[in-house]
Amino acid sequence: MGKFEKVVGVAAPMPLINIDTDMIIPKQFLKTIKRSGLGVHLFDEMRYLEDGSENPDFVLNKPAYREAEILIAGDNFGCGSSREHAPWALADFGIRVIVSTSFADIFHNNAFKNGLLPIVLPQEQVDILMRDAEKGANARMSVDLEAQEITTSDGQVIGFEIDPFRKHCLLEGLDDIGLTLARREAIEAFESRNARERPWV
Repeated sequence: MGKFEKVVGVAAPMPLINIDTDMIIPKQFLKTIKRSGLGVHLFDEMRYLEDGSENPDFVLNKPAYREAEILIAGDNFGCGSSREHAPWALADFGIRVIVSTSFADIFHNNAFKNGLLPIVLPQEQVDILMRDAEKGANARMSVDLEAQEITTSDGQVIGFEIDPFRKHCLLEGLDDIGLTLARREAIEAFESRNARERPWV
C-alpha cells in the first residue's frame, strides 16, 4: 500500500445520499480477487447506458471529472452489503479521498485498509466543498493528511478529524500485512524462544 501524504486534484460532486456498495461496484463484478481492473466498472449502472455506451450525464463521464481524485458525496456513503471490492474499484479508478457527512462502518474500515481516506464533516462544510467541486476541472482542492486540512480552490481551509492510528497507517502506507511485518523481529524472536522453551509444540 502506498504512502498517503497529500492529494491535490479535481473533486467530483456526487450529492446522492445512501450510495451503497452495489452501486459502487455491482455484484456481477465480484468474481475476481484482483484489486486491479475494477475501476472500469465503478458505478457501472449509473455510468453506462443499456447499450454499454457511457451515460454523458454521469459526473465521472464528464470531461471535467474524468481524472477526479476526490469525491464529495451525500450522506451514508458505502452502505449496504460488505464488499472489499468497493474501495478496490474506487482506488483503481483513481479516487483517493471521499468526503461525506457519514459512512457505513464496514466501508469506512475497508477504505482505510485499502489506502483511501474517508473524511467525515458536518453538512455545512460538505456543502461548501460540494459547491467548490461543481466549478469543474479548474477548481482543484488539496487534502493534506499530515495537517488534517482540506483547502478549496479559493483558499478556504477546512480541518478534519481522523483517528491517530489510522492516520499513522495511511502516512506510512501500512495495511494489516504491513503492520504485522513491521513487528517481524519481535515475532521471529518469540518463535525462536518458544521453540527452545517448548520444543514439543
